[in-house]
Amino acid sequence: MIPFAFAKLLEGSGLEVKQRERDGVVILDLAGRLVLGEEELALRQRIESLVEGGARQLILNLKGVSEIDSTGLGTLEFCAEKFRAAGGKCVLLNLDPTNTEPADVLKLSTLFETFQDELDAVNSFFPERIVPHYDILKFVATLNHHDTVQK
Repeated sequence: MIPFAFAKLLEGSGLEVKQRERDGVVILDLAGRLVLGEEELALRQRIESLVEGGARQLILNLKGVSEIDSTGLGTLEFCAEKFRAAGGKCVLLNLDPTNTEPADVLKLSTLFETFQDELDAVNSFFPERIVPHYDILKFVATLNHHDTVQK
């Protein structure tokens, strides 16, 4: 249950945050702008509330995010650190490079595990589950080897 004051803050912001759960992993579906102001403050408060409530596994679904500024980037970093400090993990789902600066995308991909598929993101919290990763360099090497063998 979200406190009334917090719900009012979310209602007035340009960022919509919907919370759901899958296999015990909390998923926050974000839609709108993650920028300086009420937007990032509301998300920080939600993150703190989740950690204080005992959540240790979080997926931030950025599919509906239209813009991330430097403050929004800082909020995502804050999220990663909060969950790490609590002994948990936070991953990103549907990070769209068109909504952020290339350097920021690189920074986020070093701070977070990023996924394009929700099931892969959920499975990343369970070491016994196989999470398929696509390694483009390995694929190219396989193609080159295959071409060499055929010649």
